[in-house]
Amino acid sequence: MGERPVVVTLAEIARIAGVGRAAVSNWRRRHHTFPSPVSGTDTSPQFSLDQIEEWLREHDKLGSSAGSLERLWPAFEALGDRDRMGQVIAEFGARLRDAPQSDLNPGEERLVDQALKLSLHEGGRETFQYLLDRWLGTHIRQITTTPAPLASFMAEVAALARPERISTLLDPACGAGGLLLAGAEHWKGACRLLGHERDPVLAMLAKSRLSLLTEAPEIDLRTTDTLRSEPPAATADVILCNPPTNERDWGHAELATDRRWLFGLPPRTESELAWVQHIVSALGDGGVAVVLLPPAVASRRAGRRIRAAMLRAGSLRAVIALPPGAAPPFGVGLHLWIVQPPAQRRTAPSVLMVDTADCRATLSAARAQAVDWDAVRDRVFGAMAGEARESSIEVPVLDLLGEETDLTPARHAPTSVSVSVVNHRRTWRQFDSNLQEAQDLGKILRDLEVVREVADAHAVAVADLEQAGALALTPGQAIPDGYLRRGERPDDGVPVLTVADLREGQPPQFWIAAEDVEQLERDKDITVTSSNDVVVVVPSAEFSAWVDDAAPTVLGPHIHRLRPDTERLDPWFLAACLRAHFNARQAGTHATTTSRVDPRRLLVPRLPIEEQRRYGDIHRRLVRFEQAVANVGNVGATLSRTLTELLAAGRLRES
Repeated sequence: MGERPVVVTLAEIARIAGVGRAAVSNWRRRHHTFPSPVSGTDTSPQFSLDQIEEWLREHDKLGSSAGSLERLWPAFEALGDRDRMGQVIAEFGARLRDAPQSDLNPGEERLVDQALKLSLHEGGRETFQYLLDRWLGTHIRQITTTPAPLASFMAEVAALARPERISTLLDPACGAGGLLLAGAEHWKGACRLLGHERDPVLAMLAKSRLSLLTEAPEIDLRTTDTLRSEPPAATADVILCNPPTNERDWGHAELATDRRWLFGLPPRTESELAWVQHIVSALGDGGVAVVLLPPAVASRRAGRRIRAAMLRAGSLRAVIALPPGAAPPFGVGLHLWIVQPPAQRRTAPSVLMVDTADCRATLSAARAQAVDWDAVRDRVFGAMAGEARESSIEVPVLDLLGEETDLTPARHAPTSVSVSVVNHRRTWRQFDSNLQEAQDLGKILRDLEVVREVADAHAVAVADLEQAGALALTPGQAIPDGYLRRGERPDDGVPVLTVADLREGQPPQFWIAAEDVEQLERDKDITVTSSNDVVVVVPSAEFSAWVDDAAPTVLGPHIHRLRPDTERLDPWFLAACLRAHFNARQAGTHATTTSRVDPRRLLVPRLPIEEQRRYGDIHRRLVRFEQAVANVGNVGATLSRTLTELLAAGRLRES
């Protein structure tokens, strides 16, 4: 079979040359010698990489190092098959360590040689990590990985649960080796790394990754169907695992008499409990395991018998409920189970329940929320050290055994609002502070004089202001493929605001890396806000307008950016006028299937800039008043729940 040609898109050409996509489009128009597309479509053409590189060199538009890694990736992508791509990347990593793993065909050999030569300039680890990240990103729907913050946290939890020095770390479903890498980093490469993975390509990648990025004295990765293989020897000091979930064909019938089922044969629908028992059986004396599981495993009726047996044997040490967004699926709060061999419990058994589901941090950009790992650590580590912490409790096993044997922490751990009278009083202080702020702002707004008759100010449409250069209106755009990220957002990640987020009343669910935002904005492929920009949402059901004081934010379709000339238009005055409902009604467009507001038809009174700024200051106070009133409502609801719980616990009386 012949080798597939290596092709690149316009965006990839831009990255290779280190320019914006607009520059590449300009080259196509100006230079008749620019290569013609070899595949793709009119709107998304693809070009021969060889022809593009030759043209760039001839026109002195390709530096010695510009886009080096970007020039390498299309050749890997041209392999087409997921497994072939992964195998060649793994072999490249192995040869960096002079430890070849497999034979390649001539085309693949040339590709590895090309990567090895490039790594002399870019760095071996950096080149391998780049290729691995691109491969994982390309196949993100087929491969589940454990995000680095969670992997690091799991290693820290394991170290607290077993503070002694360890010699062996195991992951029986290691995937690309993320958890083993986190463990090796935490224990400074001083432990033997064992990994099992049924996907041979992932196993090869994990071996290359760990060999390159750790100093472990021994790395033993085996390609095996873990549950169907021979039961492991009970030798692991620590196990970190994010096992496959919701499997039906895991070997239920053929493993009916397996000696690993210390707590009973798992039902066919409870593959996760098969993994838990497999993990317990692999732990040596004093060993501990931290396992990531779906929350339903703690409560499904089919698994009640096995959960009860684990509790009676003292093998379940703790259950930690994580906030949504910690790992895929990001909309679900997953659980960590800390388990140990049955013989370890010597005292009356209990289980530590910790609920961190509310440990979410509101970031400055677009008020997006993410997992507050510092808060999670404080709550979990304090609870594991025996300190009193909100939303954590040691529950006696006898209290957990029952008809349901539900191990969901939220059903047992006290809520943060009812832990102590101190919290109760703190909430009242917060309520009083918010109420005072609302009253102070309300007094200022109440004292504003309402003028009964006023000379009509000539109103102009946004379209006229745009034509006059007083503002620039830019619609939000669909994000090009390959740039959206979901889940834990780094500090420099830029949130992507969509109508779906606004409709659900949730913070932005997606983000884009800062360096990608810079490139895409140069190419005019996205719309990004900056300070003093006004955001307008056009679907009638979600219509609103505000000054984006948390910029930058990337705007999705049906959300517009208005950038005013601040010498002629005050942003806060502009936002106040645009958000008025009577203004939106007259600017509405009504179709058979949807109703939207045409932002260019919205009207703005023509006033001197000094008067605009006075009105803008009033609008600032009004926005703060709205937020203060909302805070009073939120804290008031919390107080209501607090008082209800204290009342139900018999802890309230009239003074």
